[in-house]
Amino acid sequence: MGKGYAEGPAAEERYEALERGEGTGLEPDEIDRPALFGSTPENEERHFIGWLDEVDPDKLFASGKAWGISIVRRRAD
Repeated sequence: MGKGYAEGPAAEERYEALERGEGTGLEPDEIDRPALFGSTPENEERHFIGWLDEVDPDKLFASGKAWGISIVRRRAD
């Protein structure tokens, strides 16, 4: 009987690599950053507000300065 998709030497080698802490190849690029999007009184359309490490979304929402907040990974060009 044939081997399944996740069986055999290739799968075993990949599992061992993961145990050693090697990446999966599916990690986001290092240049991607979490970006904060939402609406503000000045612009009620959903737009880029700032980078998550520079802006506190909880404080913005609590103060009423932003709503409909979402965090999306974006390329930091």
